[in-house]
Amino acid sequence: MAEHDVKVTVKKTAEQLITENLDIWTSAIEQKSASGRGSSKKFSLHGIKKLRELILELAVRGKLVPQDKKDEPASVLLERIAAEKAQLVKDKKIKKPKALPKISEDEKPFELPNGWEFKRLNDIGIIFNGNSVNARLKEQKYTGLSEGLPFIATKDVGYGFEELDYDNGVLIPLEEPKFKVARKNSVLICAEGGSAGKKCGIATQSICFGNKLFAIEVHDNFEPKFVLSFYLTPTFYSMFSASMTGIIGGISSAKFSELLIPVPPPAEQHRIIAKVDELMSLCDALEAQTEASLVAHQTLVETLLGALLLPSADTNSLEQVESPEPSFDNSPERHFIESWQRVAEHFDTLFTTCASIDTLKQTILQLAVMGKLVEQDANDEPAAKLLERIAAEKAQLIADKKIKKQKPLPAITDEEKQFELPNGWDFCRLGEILQVISDYHANGGYKILKENVELLDDVNYAIMLRTTNFSEKNYNNYKYITELAYNFLEKSKLYAGDIIMNKIGDPGSSFYVDDRGQPMSLAMNLFLLRTQSVSSRYVFLYLSGNYDYIRGFANGTSTQTITKEAVGNLVFSLPPLEEQHRIVSKVDELMALCDQLKARLADAQTTQLHLTDAIVEQAV
Repeated sequence: MAEHDVKVTVKKTAEQLITENLDIWTSAIEQKSASGRGSSKKFSLHGIKKLRELILELAVRGKLVPQDKKDEPASVLLERIAAEKAQLVKDKKIKKPKALPKISEDEKPFELPNGWEFKRLNDIGIIFNGNSVNARLKEQKYTGLSEGLPFIATKDVGYGFEELDYDNGVLIPLEEPKFKVARKNSVLICAEGGSAGKKCGIATQSICFGNKLFAIEVHDNFEPKFVLSFYLTPTFYSMFSASMTGIIGGISSAKFSELLIPVPPPAEQHRIIAKVDELMSLCDALEAQTEASLVAHQTLVETLLGALLLPSADTNSLEQVESPEPSFDNSPERHFIESWQRVAEHFDTLFTTCASIDTLKQTILQLAVMGKLVEQDANDEPAAKLLERIAAEKAQLIADKKIKKQKPLPAITDEEKQFELPNGWDFCRLGEILQVISDYHANGGYKILKENVELLDDVNYAIMLRTTNFSEKNYNNYKYITELAYNFLEKSKLYAGDIIMNKIGDPGSSFYVDDRGQPMSLAMNLFLLRTQSVSSRYVFLYLSGNYDYIRGFANGTSTQTITKEAVGNLVFSLPPLEEQHRIVSKVDELMALCDQLKARLADAQTTQLHLTDAIVEQAV
């Protein structure tokens, strides 16, 4: 959308802003960090989030519903509030508040319609914070009671219009005099810590609450949901955060009381909240629909790509699929071709999200190690011959006392073979083709290691390579060791082409060691996998494509661990050596294409994010 189109759009009504830009609000999706594994949501609906902010900003600026000249102006309500507070002071029910500074024109964040006024928060109600209760006392005295007022802590408050968590198991007896009570319709907001100014909500019943929360009890004719709506605007958070102090981050009650709030006429407040409720329900529906669409899209991608991985004998490769005039019957080969053609025909509509491209990458790796990525060559030396040569080389190394004789590996059963292999391939145990070397921690003991090795932050002789050094964020964030320590950790020396694998935490996740330009040593709690007469890059592709299979051998409850023996017993699909190199080359080519897809997607998403921000900025 061109810039002039945005300017035309924002002059329209709130309904038009929403309905005529639905494609923008729903397609502006922000990708979250791709680190870690699992099924947690990898995206946030940035467009709908910005739409919610826009609705609330328009609401508190008097731009969401039309004004009515017949409405009683806000000044009348404010006079009534001031009179009632004065009476409460006279009756000694509240303390006389300190005089608040006069509001200057420079303080006002925007212009208000006729009949509205800016006031300080303390002018519209009574502000107070809650009580501090230590965890032990809370557990012993206030948990498991059958009667009392709910005690609301910061964790029990959401980030907007959601209900407070009253069923947290903590009740304060009504006769406890030291606890402050926030009455029904009080508005809460977090005043300290990472959630300060963000977590907020309305009490739908009388409560006691924690000392890191502020409550404001507003006048009966003041709409508490209008206060909450204002708390949720970027304008309010900007004022709130500017008044925060301290390392933890917090705002004093005095500073909080001085923050500004726009005050509409009471009748308009009710109209505004009715419209906010209506439009927030629309946002909820849009959010649910968009999330469902993304989930359905990902399910379709996984289903179509999963069809490529179904077991079949002597399957054709993707390279053979590209043959101009293939001829097939109802064999598994035909199934594979048809499955790929379904993917290829809809490529542009399937791979439009980071999740779908990641699934494509994983499928490429799985196809690679199943022999379905490149064409086989009958002239290649079969894998069986390669295994015989590796066994002979190992026997010689044992005879020369360069390596220790390992325990015989168990024979591979038919149940362990996950798929049919092409001609010339063979199944073997991972321990047959590589050495699994533990870090020095397992061989020398932690005490010996600590006495001889000091990790340094400044550049020294060798890098102590950790798994965090394989992420873009921490690629060069090294710890170093001295030359003496490097030589002391003889078994942990690393070289380009080695593979390292996590033992604990995320056991089975693997990393390929590239040349870092200086000596490298293996950090603790990792395995070093060093190949013998096979492509280490192909082994790494296999490990990356079979993470779930490998992780299945990990044990433990609170901390998952995989053993050296389990790694050596992993079943491995071994192609001829020449085909290993062809597979690696093809994977590199296809991964580069996937990265290009991701880059273009990121550019498009950035454009969408900027577009939503531009609409919001110009609309308010």
